[in-house]
Amino acid sequence: MDELLRKLRKINGKGYKSYQILKGSYEFPNFTLFIDRVQGDPFASPSNIRIRIPQKVARFPAETFSSRSREVALRDFLTRVLYEEARKHSRKAGSGYSGLMRVEKPSQKILERNSAFANEKWIEVRFRVGLPAQGRRILAAEAERIFTERIPKIAAALRFKNLDREKVYEHIKTAEDADFLRSLLPSLNLIAFVADGSILPRKSGIDERPLENAIPFESPPSLRVSVELPNRGEIAGMGIRKGVTLIVGGGYHGKSTLLKALEAGIYNHIPGDGREFVVTNPAAVKIRAEDGRRIEKVDISAFISDLPFGQDTRTFSTENASGSTSQAANIIEAIEAGAEVLLIDEDTSATNFMIRDFRMQELVPKEIEPITPFIDRVRQLYERGVSTVIVMGGSGDYFDVADAVICMINYKPHDFTDKAKLIAEKSKLRKKEVPEDFKELKPRIPLLEIKSRGDRIKISVKGKRTILFGRELIDLSFVEQIFEVQQTRAIAYAIKKAMKYMDGERTLKEVVDAVMGEIRKKGLDILAPLTEFAEFRALELAAAINRMRSLRCLLKESK
Repeated sequence: MDELLRKLRKINGKGYKSYQILKGSYEFPNFTLFIDRVQGDPFASPSNIRIRIPQKVARFPAETFSSRSREVALRDFLTRVLYEEARKHSRKAGSGYSGLMRVEKPSQKILERNSAFANEKWIEVRFRVGLPAQGRRILAAEAERIFTERIPKIAAALRFKNLDREKVYEHIKTAEDADFLRSLLPSLNLIAFVADGSILPRKSGIDERPLENAIPFESPPSLRVSVELPNRGEIAGMGIRKGVTLIVGGGYHGKSTLLKALEAGIYNHIPGDGREFVVTNPAAVKIRAEDGRRIEKVDISAFISDLPFGQDTRTFSTENASGSTSQAANIIEAIEAGAEVLLIDEDTSATNFMIRDFRMQELVPKEIEPITPFIDRVRQLYERGVSTVIVMGGSGDYFDVADAVICMINYKPHDFTDKAKLIAEKSKLRKKEVPEDFKELKPRIPLLEIKSRGDRIKISVKGKRTILFGRELIDLSFVEQIFEVQQTRAIAYAIKKAMKYMDGERTLKEVVDAVMGEIRKKGLDILAPLTEFAEFRALELAAAINRMRSLRCLLKESK
């Protein structure tokens, strides 16, 4: 610490680049300070700082990080404490980012993060600090206050004795129970579980906290499942079984709210979120229409064939997809990447892709209609092992193909399966038979042709939905299961990592799986040093690659 202060006093008033001599590690009384990167000027991205507190000082009980589930949850909790402490001690002091202390704000999701670590030897947190300057002249006294007053206060706040013990344990036990519950889904023949008492509505479209005075979820007796959790004990809730499930009901009664909870159930939620025990198969994917997206050699022939001008839908490519072709491609790409559950809302779907009633089939015969609607394929998908949950308010034709029908009335679910089947039996549809099944999909081999200045690919993230990769803009607006900018940033760097596996031999799934395998073995830091990331799925990485306009694909020939 004394050496750090000596360096600061030596460079006081000098040009900003003199701050570079601070890089290194420094022993403080109760922690080690690491200055890993020093910004080039006060307006550049703030400097990267780490503090590592030995366990003889931090004194976290071993049981708080004794399993993978608990370790991830503890790291998530420490990041939240760090976020609040950084905000509390951040002080604008000079030009640009001078004096500001930052870590990205976590969402309601409990995620693996590289902003905090915990093991039997130490805990470590990472954040960014704007080193102070007036203009571009170093303000050493302000920097000294950051290092000797504010950062030690952050370090002290992270010691176990200074944390709310009850909140620490609630956080890790909630995550552990949710992970256990999700792991039970296959043995229970379920794709999702929604606990009784859950609060599903959110405050608003931009505020994911629970809505106050919302109606608690209550399972219909016929769909209720009870399970025993390691910490919470027995809980009950609605089980959604494998197969085809419809969510129906009047407008504003909670259909889409339930589907959104299922979308988010691929990850754990913090205590107090209301969806702590809403869990979904981790390979569930939200599917929607996406007008205007690029598609590269996707076999959509199961849904669309015999297009005008002889366009081949077995290797379909376009720079500007329609609603129906984009939704078809999104389904095939999701299956290619390993999806086991499709989540679909008719409000964000192409109408002509989802349904064609028998009258329209009589008027416009199959010979001149290239679209085979989803209703004719949804059972075949299930036979391939892919379940579907559909929010449907405008067509009863899906009663014929549904295994379960859940009707939302004033945000409470009711089992209308028998009623729906009775209605379907009374009014048999005069539909045209569609004998063809899904063909075996030919795996695609991806190649990227990136335009950039020089050899380095510049990567920047503009919020949760946009990546600038080299000179290419990747639009993730309709990839709806990305919940944090930290995830988007990780996906951006994972694309760069994926490029080294694109050898003209590996399929897209093999490329993506190779990247995810590296992350599992070595952690998120392998994507890029000194960059804040949060966990993401292979499904979203594949979705991002598929939306790149520079993507070119070869088709892998069968042996």
